[in-house]
Amino acid sequence: MRIFVPKEIYPGEMRVPVVPSTVAKLSELGACVEIESTIGETIGLRDDDFRQAGAEIIDNRENALSNADMILRLRKPPHNEIERQKPGSVHISFLDPFNEKDLIHSFVKSGVSAISMELIPRTTLAQKMDALSSQANLAGYVAVIVAADRLKRIFPMMMTPAGTLAPATVFIIGAGVAGLQAIATAKRLGARVEAFDTRAVVGEQVKSLGGKFLKIDLGDTGETAQGYAKALTEEQLQKQREAMAKACSRADVVITTAQVFGRRAPLIVTTDMVGGMRAGSVIVDLAIETGGNVECVRLDEEVEVGGVRVIGLCNMPARVSEHASQMYSSNLGNLIEHFWDKKENNFQLKTDDEILRGCLVTHDGKIVNETVHARLEAK
Repeated sequence: MRIFVPKEIYPGEMRVPVVPSTVAKLSELGACVEIESTIGETIGLRDDDFRQAGAEIIDNRENALSNADMILRLRKPPHNEIERQKPGSVHISFLDPFNEKDLIHSFVKSGVSAISMELIPRTTLAQKMDALSSQANLAGYVAVIVAADRLKRIFPMMMTPAGTLAPATVFIIGAGVAGLQAIATAKRLGARVEAFDTRAVVGEQVKSLGGKFLKIDLGDTGETAQGYAKALTEEQLQKQREAMAKACSRADVVITTAQVFGRRAPLIVTTDMVGGMRAGSVIVDLAIETGGNVECVRLDEEVEVGGVRVIGLCNMPARVSEHASQMYSSNLGNLIEHFWDKKENNFQLKTDDEILRGCLVTHDGKIVNETVHARLEAK
């Protein structure tokens, strides 16, 4: 089986889909792995590093795309490259399937089986393949580091001959994967941490990391079968904003991570709430790429609103691209290994398998994921 890994062409993307350790794993399984030349330059890897792991280095991207049985990427592919793939081949990457109707139909038209890394089920068995969580974990870490860099004071309490410096207060909205990592990182840096999530069940996790859980009675809330927070009603959102306005006013740093999978991020922090924060405070909005949680945030910009720095930088995991690439590559390798048939020496699309039922979007010239199909038809 011929697997091709092309270079990422998305502007500013520093991550790579596959690192040499995964090439070695796939080669050991029996795959012929082809890597586009200079793919690893953004994270300090040379072509020789991939070659020594068993890869063939390719200069002709177009031919490799046309001849591959499987394409491994990180970002969504351009339509003209989907058209180059041969019918029956497999494509694996992040696809944003609920919002990319034309892209999904390109896979259907080309007869390509497309696997969306966002749709890997959040189950114990699939945990080692869950790229969305692995990247969110790093995003939570980076958000705290960025905030600490922008804040004009230190995070930890410090007792000095010149007097005692009070610790910074960090308020984290959303205690999913990114939020929990942000809590852990802020605590390691010595901050006083408070957190909120609509799912009261995560309160114990917040406390176990040293954070204080902010309780707001919103009535009936919870999470989806996939483990994501459910969307709140407008009445619940308003009640949440009122309680959080007080938490924001006493915080030096606010980090928002609230997202509802496949939908626009909920508006949580209004401009009025930002106006109630101390000058010099910092907000980092990790939901910026799905619309943002902060009313006055700007896509891929840092703006000052009433003396508060509001940060809406995209692609936070790429700021630690070496480890982000390593984690994503491992997720891909684990996925392929799980469905690799050693007797047939190839990747088996077991459409009745629970994991593939969740993440396989197109196959045999049609959309096979019922959730994606229903969402796209409704658009």
